[in-house]
Amino acid sequence: MAYRTIVIENDENFLEDILYVLHRSPDFEVSANYKSAQAALGQAVMFKPNFFLISVDNATMLNSVKNFVETFPGAFILGTMSSWNPVIAKQAMDNGITGCVLKPFTAKQLLDYIRLYSARGLHKPAELISFFSPKGRAGRTTLAAVLALLIAEKTGERVALIDADLQFGDLPMFFDVEPERTIVDATQDIRLLTPITLEPYFHKIKDGVFLLASPARPEYAELVTPESLVDVAMMSANIFRYVIMDLPSGFNPLSLNLCRISDLVYVTTMINSGFEVKHTKKTLEMFESQAGENSKIHAVFTRVNPFTEEQREKIAEQLDYPVDVMIPNEYQMISVANSGRLARGLPQDTLLMKTISNLADEIIESGK
Repeated sequence: MAYRTIVIENDENFLEDILYVLHRSPDFEVSANYKSAQAALGQAVMFKPNFFLISVDNATMLNSVKNFVETFPGAFILGTMSSWNPVIAKQAMDNGITGCVLKPFTAKQLLDYIRLYSARGLHKPAELISFFSPKGRAGRTTLAAVLALLIAEKTGERVALIDADLQFGDLPMFFDVEPERTIVDATQDIRLLTPITLEPYFHKIKDGVFLLASPARPEYAELVTPESLVDVAMMSANIFRYVIMDLPSGFNPLSLNLCRISDLVYVTTMINSGFEVKHTKKTLEMFESQAGENSKIHAVFTRVNPFTEEQREKIAEQLDYPVDVMIPNEYQMISVANSGRLARGLPQDTLLMKTISNLADEIIESGK
């Protein structure tokens, strides 16, 4: 059955092009077209539309998206853009739009966008989640990878893993894959890409989980700029419901920029000696000086032994900050990750898996 379509476009040339494409396709039935959002809101209900194309180049129309979402809760609503703007795309998603498309487009491309955004998950803004550690060997990568698998399994929504540890990223080894494209390719090409053409840069790990791999060689890290990686992450938010980013250890422009755009940042530290708490405290102070607030920053301690509430309170007192997540020691998980078998089956019914599963539930709940 053809989509009952309403087009809202105030640019005469773009409107003519869009109507020409839609009228020639059996997949779309143009019920009406308008040059203003106000007119469409007042009249479109009589056509019982289930598909909208709304120009978000226009600020008034962009701000009206919430009204369309409320008035037509079951409709598929796409924002049309004359050039890709990640800030406008995010604002449109925050307003409840299904996704954005780049003008001009063909009917096939429009159907591809519908397919992509239908598979993405709930029509809600993506959750951008960063995993940061003051130093290496904190269990950060393993935690990010397991969470991606669990969130996809629990929600049925699409999850992206971005291996932003540019020199020493391990995620391809964790999943025993050799992706054809890497983060270098995506960042080099991002100015020419749209959500549809960015999608193939992600390697499918399993149903619902996709990986944007780290560079094949450490020296290629120099080809990736913080600005281009931010653009890749923000465009990925249009393709995936959750975008999980594994960051390099320590502060640098790349990690700071990705944390800045993230909805959640997990500062991950492995308990080994007394120095880790001091390093984490300095890290939290650094984030506070950068962002001015710590509401999205969560302290995570891995390999905690003894794994008790008393130990949590002890660490929190030393840290002078809540310990939101504690992860127990589990050598079986380390063995599975190091062998590249993560996607083939996770250890079940262990304290570690139950703990990470609870964290996945909290992340899912925060994104609703």
